Amino acid sequence: MCSILAGIAIGARLRSRLPEHHLSPESENVIKLGIGLIGTMSALVLGLLIASAQTTYDRKRNELNQITADGLLIDQLLAQYGPETKPIREHLRTSLQMMADMLWNEDEGTPRAFAPSSAGLETYRLLNSLSPGTDLQRALSVQISETTKHLSQLRLILFAQSDSSIPSPFVFILMCWLTLIFGSFSLFGPANATVLVFLVLCAASAAGAIFLILQLNDPFAGILQIPKTPLLNALGPVT
Repeated sequence: MCSILAGIAIGARLRSRLPEHHLSPESENVIKLGIGLIGTMSALVLGLLIASAQTTYDRKRNELNQITADGLLIDQLLAQYGPETKPIREHLRTSLQMMADMLWNEDEGTPRAFAPSSAGLETYRLLNSLSPGTDLQRALSVQISETTKHLSQLRLILFAQSDSSIPSPFVFILMCWLTLIFGSFSLFGPANATVLVFLVLCAASAAGAIFLILQLNDPFAGILQIPKTPLLNALGPVT
């Protein structure tokens, strides 16, 4: 928003400094044509960024929901397998907690490199050590193995997609275009309090749209972050 307000201030200052013939109707028409072109491109880029950010947000939320569902299914299958799976179910809960800590970066403000958690490794070790003795246990073991593999793949995908899906040059260029547009408004608009307040409100609206785009693009931080409580509360105490 600061750059847009700077554009408004620069436009207002130029209006009082430029010679009169630079602000003639002919000059105004030419500048308005150029600003109209920039405004059209800005609208297209803004729509593209919104669509990209919303797609990123929805994809990661769906992947997280699928991880939660897979964790629930694994826990239920282990419960049906027998009481000997109780340690595995406890490690499953710990591994989901550690995964949530890594995704939401609670311990650090900077991105963390992916590393298998100790609880997750122990869960896989215990799963591989199961020795099914009945047909039911063998069938359950196959389902547990397939679901665990799917959960692991989703977890890796989430971390592989941790980078921003919105290129920084797009945001920078959009901010430059908006600065030019609002600068032209103050350059040719009347210099009174009503126009100034209206331009500031419009600048705040444009900056707010970009802010929400950036928030949607990072669904594990900020005011629009995906809640982690469903993942953490999906599995109750082991019984």
